[in-house]
Parts: sequence; structure tokens; C-alpha cells
Amino acid sequence: MKFTAHINVMPLKELLDPQGKAVTESLHNLGLSEVTQVRVGKHIALSMEAASEADARAKAEEACKKLLANQVMESYAFESVEG
Repeated sequence: MKFTAHINVMPLKELLDPQGKAVTESLHNLGLSEVTQVRVGKHIALSMEAASEADARAKAEEACKKLLANQVMESYAFESVEG
């Protein structure tokens, strides 16, 4: 069966997010001073073949741990959706 895992990778809350800080400052320069903080991450859509949703989740977990997220600096969350 074909599955798609939608993965969100974000910088850890304890770490400085320079890209988010730059976006926050740019929004303030555009007159959007109500925005107090921006954190910038990435969204990954991973399509795969798997025997079951549990197998697809395990494959997505492995991909995140081995390549997609640097666990020293980032956290990740995902959901697998049959597609």
C-alpha cells in the first residue's frame, strides 16, 4: 500500500532560531509589530510503499532519526496517511 508521511521538523525550543529572529524583525519592519516570535522549520512529505500504517510509521521514524532531523538541534513530529 502507498502511504504519505507528513513530517514537521523544528528547531528545539531551547536553541536560538536565527532564521526565525530575522523573519520576526522583517515582519516588524513591515508594520506587523504584533508578531512577537517566529520559529522557522521545515515540512517534508515522504511517499512510500509499506505493508501497513504501522510499518509506514516505523519507516518514517527511521528516516527522521537517520537523516531528516538533527536530533541535537531539532525535534520532529509526523503522521502517516494512507494515500
